[in-house]
Amino acid sequence: MTSPDVRTATVLLVDDVPENLSLLIDTLRDAGIEIRVAESGERALKQLPNINPDLILLDVMLPGLNGFETCRLIKADARWHEVPVLFVTALSDVAEKVRGFEAGGVDYLTKPFHPQEVLARVTAHLQLAFLRRELERKNAELSEEVSLRLEAERQLHQSLDRALVVATAEGQVVFTTLQATQLLTRLFPEAPTDRLPAAVLDWVRRPEPRPEELRPQVRIQLFSEPGLNRSFVLLLEDLAWQPKVDRLIALGLTPREAEVLFWFAEGKGAPEIAMIIGVSHNTARKHAQRVLEKLGVENRLAAVRVAREQLARMG
Repeated sequence: MTSPDVRTATVLLVDDVPENLSLLIDTLRDAGIEIRVAESGERALKQLPNINPDLILLDVMLPGLNGFETCRLIKADARWHEVPVLFVTALSDVAEKVRGFEAGGVDYLTKPFHPQEVLARVTAHLQLAFLRRELERKNAELSEEVSLRLEAERQLHQSLDRALVVATAEGQVVFTTLQATQLLTRLFPEAPTDRLPAAVLDWVRRPEPRPEELRPQVRIQLFSEPGLNRSFVLLLEDLAWQPKVDRLIALGLTPREAEVLFWFAEGKGAPEIAMIIGVSHNTARKHAQRVLEKLGVENRLAAVRVAREQLARMG
């Protein structure tokens, strides 16, 4: 599948610090992206109708309206509701990041900036936005697929870190997340990226009941039966890490709590874990709190230390 050309994109930068603007402008313009600038939340809201940006980089600390409130007002307008907002902050506190996600942001850029990371994150979210719009266009032509589109979007918004594929009945790939691309490339290195591997398409076309595993330790789920002129959604799960989760259950945790602890040990934050395991941020935080209580530790770092000792001991 051909990736969208980000050089056709327009990005709105909302920041009042000249040094930040200079670095971001230089980084994005070098990639051919068109830049617009607003120095406050109020100015950004006034400029939106004239700019119609594809993506917004929004500083948290702004004069007047702060970044969180500005984002809420942007998302409250149907014209800009789907425009991805990436927060810019010097803060690394998890609670602040959760505030950003709750306000409608999709990602964070943390100061000091690293140009390669800035460009990688902006490009990834622009491509996701372009692909979402393309998926909407295709499904608009097929009214019977409206419910599938809504389900696919729900899965995408909640599962960006999961291996999700949207494909046609003929095996043409319409959309794939990075995790899915990496997993399919590892399993089927010779297969083209714009079509499902023959083994996957054969699995889809099998009558019920289908086997739960596509390959050893790779689970596969089908969200709708493919039919004439219809698409379907596949969710692939790499279970290679599952034995490690099972070892953590021995600490007196439930399977879900052990999974949360495992991802903590892998360096994931609560918002990322929520997306990976498919639960709300509040639910992920509750699981994390119960993990700390059961392990008898006061913070995440101590819990990670216990987890790594347990995994090394059972090696």
